[in-house]
Amino acid sequence: MLRIGLFLLTNLAIMIVAGIVINLLGVGKFISHGQLNLQSLFIFCAVFGFTGSFISLFISKWMAKRSMGVELIENPRNADERWLVDTVADLAQKAGIKMPEVGIFPAQESNAFATGWNRNDALVAVSLGLLQRFERDEVRAVLAHEIGHVANGDMVTLSLIQGIVNTFVMFFARIVGFAIDRALQGNRDSESSGPGIGYYVGSFVAEIVFGILASMIVAAFSRYREYRADEAGANLADRNAMIRALQRLQVESGQTSMPASMQAFGISGGMGRLFASHPPLEDRIQALRNGHNSPDSLRQSLS
Repeated sequence: MLRIGLFLLTNLAIMIVAGIVINLLGVGKFISHGQLNLQSLFIFCAVFGFTGSFISLFISKWMAKRSMGVELIENPRNADERWLVDTVADLAQKAGIKMPEVGIFPAQESNAFATGWNRNDALVAVSLGLLQRFERDEVRAVLAHEIGHVANGDMVTLSLIQGIVNTFVMFFARIVGFAIDRALQGNRDSESSGPGIGYYVGSFVAEIVFGILASMIVAAFSRYREYRADEAGANLADRNAMIRALQRLQVESGQTSMPASMQAFGISGGMGRLFASHPPLEDRIQALRNGHNSPDSLRQSLS
């Protein structure tokens, strides 16, 4: 229920902010007298596309803390927490960024993430399960991977890409909807009639189709940034430890059956790879063993 509430709150904020900006710019009405004003439409779509993307970015730390139940380590209570904070501080200094907030979230799955609206105001969190099962040099490598995401500015870049993708999906979907509506209205007086059912249905269907295609672009960048973060983990910590950490993840993922929802979309292979946010673990391990992210590895991440 908490995650649903946060999702609804975020979307409400997006609608309010975007609505205010659209009214100020005067681009809310982009169909007039049977004509489509492409300039107003594009601005309208850009406002909605980037507003959603950037609001999500700006509140990403707040959302992550609450949705994942992250407990921040402000005053370490034991040797493990002290080691975790000191390790993040050392890695952040090597990466040339300010010290992120450090936290632990109560999950038995081996997991970690980094988020934040800029490289000097980030959060790095690890799961309790990862801390309990991984060796310390492997945990350090995972932390270095997440610090790599922060230092590379991946969160901001991904938000920009998402905003651009959102804009063009909305823009072209509405053009398609308008064209369908004009075709259905035929010889009727298009100047006196507003958008009909064809516009709304056509835009809705086109937005779904274009959205699916656009998600491949976002996923391709996400896979590319995972290779870069792996390389950062190898450089900031230790290449062999980074490889061992990925191998441990590979073993653990092999011990757990894939959820039915994932199987239904074929995420394990085939077309599913085009929508995957992370490359296969064996490909990431091979890229690290090669000593660098070769052009072949990067091309593979985009295919």
